[in-house]
Amino acid sequence: MIRTPLRPLARILEARAKGENPDAIERENIRIRHEQMRDQARQRAEGRLLVLGLFFVVAFSVVGTRMGMLATAEPVEPQVEAPGSRIHASRADIVDRQGRLLATNFETHSLYAQPPHMIDPAHSARELAAIFPDLEEKELLEDFTGARKFIWIKRKISPEQMQAVHEIGDPGLLFGSRDMRLYPNGRLAAHVLGGASYGREGVHAAEVIGVAGVEKYFDDHLRDPANGNRPLALSLDLTVQAAAERVLYGGMKLMNAKGATSILMDVYTGEVISVVSLPTFDPNDRPRPATKGDQSDSPLFNRSVQGVYELGSTFKIFTVAQAMDLGLVNPQTVIDTKGPLRWGKFRIRDFRNYGDTLTVSKIIEKSSNIGTARLAMQIGAERQRGFLKELGMLEATGFEIVEAATGKPLLPRNWSELSTMTISYGHGLSTSPMHLAAGYAAIANGGLKVQPTILRQDGPQLGQRVFSEASSKAARKMLRRVVTDGTASFGDVAGYAVGGKTGTADKPRPQGGYYDDKVIATFASIFPAHDPRYVLIVTLDEPVDTIGDKPRRTAGWTAVPVAAEMIKRVAPLLGLRPTVEPQELTDIKLTKN
Repeated sequence: MIRTPLRPLARILEARAKGENPDAIERENIRIRHEQMRDQARQRAEGRLLVLGLFFVVAFSVVGTRMGMLATAEPVEPQVEAPGSRIHASRADIVDRQGRLLATNFETHSLYAQPPHMIDPAHSARELAAIFPDLEEKELLEDFTGARKFIWIKRKISPEQMQAVHEIGDPGLLFGSRDMRLYPNGRLAAHVLGGASYGREGVHAAEVIGVAGVEKYFDDHLRDPANGNRPLALSLDLTVQAAAERVLYGGMKLMNAKGATSILMDVYTGEVISVVSLPTFDPNDRPRPATKGDQSDSPLFNRSVQGVYELGSTFKIFTVAQAMDLGLVNPQTVIDTKGPLRWGKFRIRDFRNYGDTLTVSKIIEKSSNIGTARLAMQIGAERQRGFLKELGMLEATGFEIVEAATGKPLLPRNWSELSTMTISYGHGLSTSPMHLAAGYAAIANGGLKVQPTILRQDGPQLGQRVFSEASSKAARKMLRRVVTDGTASFGDVAGYAVGGKTGTADKPRPQGGYYDDKVIATFASIFPAHDPRYVLIVTLDEPVDTIGDKPRRTAGWTAVPVAAEMIKRVAPLLGLRPTVEPQELTDIKLTKN
C-alpha cells in the first residue's frame, strides 16, 4: 500500500502562498489515515468471525453425523489395531484333478493364560493336564505361579477341548480365534501336500505358512488373497492315490522292505496321477525332522524324489534305444555276451550264463550286463552322457515340490569307458525314481521328453525329441517281451499288456562299498504296451521274499508282483478297459488253387 505524506510539499507551498495554515493540511491527512486503518481492522475482524463460524458449523455437522451413525449402528466393542500389524490367515484350498478336497483352512481356537487374572492356578493346572495328556500338571503350575503375565498353552484346540476348558471356569484361561490347515484325508498324499504351520502369531490370529511339499512350493500363490476362491488343482487322483498307497503298503510288508515308493505318470502330459513314499506321516500332526541317524529312515523322507539310488537294469533299455537310434544295431543284431567282460582289474558278469551270443532283443529280455556294456562301448562316453542329459537324468527334476530340488543325481567324477559300461546297466549313476518315470515316459510316448508335474494339465505337454519313434516302438516291444518271456513274468496283468524292465542294484554302504545282502529292487513298467498311456515305477528298499526255501531279493520276485497288483487295482480307476492285445500277423503268401 502506498501511504500519502502527512505534509505534502506541493500543498504546503501552495498554502503558504495563499497565507493559509499548513498544519491544517497535516491534521486533515491524519484524520483520513485513521479512518482507513479503522476500515481495514473492521474487515479483518469480520473475516476472522466468518472463518470461525464456518469451522463451528462443519465441526457440529461432523459430530452430529457421527452421533447419528452410532445411534443407528449395532453396538460392538471397539478394537485397537496398530497400522501394518494385520495378520492375513486366509489360504487357498488344494484339490485333486476331480476337484476333491485335499487341503483347506479350518476355523479353530487357541488357548492362552494370563496368570495375574487366574483365581485357582492349581485347579486349572490339574484340569488342563486331564484335558491335554501331553501337558504336565507340575510344569503348568510353575508357569501359572511364576512372574510371566502371558503363557501360550495350545496353539490350536478342538471344539470339544474348548468346551472342556471353558467348564473349568477360570477367568485367566482365554481363547483366541484363528485358522488352521486341515487335511481331511489324513495320511493320503502326505509327501505331496507336505504340511503347514504358523508364521506370525497374535492372540486373535495366526499366519498359516507352508513348510514342505506343494504347500511350501506354492506358498505365495496359496497365501495371495486374490486366489482365495480359486483352489490349486493338482494332477493327483484321490481314488487312484488311495489304492496305490494301500497296495504298496501291503507289498512293502509282504516283502519285508524298510521303505517303498511308487510313481504313476501320464506319458503324454507328464502329470503324476499318483506318487507314494513309505513310511509316511499325517500332515495334520507333522513329526519333527530327525536330528540324528539315517535321514532316509525318517517318515518325512520322500523316496520318490529324494531317494537317489542306482536303479540297476532298468537303465538298459535307454542304452539299447540309443544304440538303435544311432543306427549301430537293430533288435536282431547279435552281440557277443561271452563272459566275464574284462576292463583292467574289473570284471563284468551276468546273473546267469546266457551263452556266448544274444540278440539285442534278448539282451533286454534276459537282462544281460555284458551285452549292454558292449553296446555302451560302441556308443561311447560322450554320446552316452549327452543322451542322458537330454533325457533329464543329470539334473534335479522340476517336479513342483520343494524336496525335488534336493534330489540331484550322483554322477561319476570321471566319465571313463568303465563308467560308460556300468552306467549302461544302471550302476555308477544314481537317480531318483521320478527321473526314471520321466525317462520311461519318453520311451512310451514315441521318443519325446516330458516334464514331471504335480499340476493338472489341459493336454499333452511334449518336449524335444530324444530318440526316434521307430526306436521307441522297438524298445516297447522288448519291454513287453520282458514280461511275457523274461525276468518280469509275474508282472503280466490280463487285459492290460504290461511291458517293463526289472532292476536289482546292490545297496551302497555309507562308508563305501556295497552290502552283500541288501538291494534296491525296481520295476519300471508301461501299460498298455501296444498303446502306452501310463508309466508305473515301483521301488522297494531292502526287500526280501521269504516265502520260498531261500531268501530272494531280485526285483522279479519282489517289486514285480507288487506292481502287477497295483496295475490290476488302478487301471479300472483310470478308465482303462481290459482289451485283447493285438498280434502281429505273420507273412502270408497267396497262391492259386
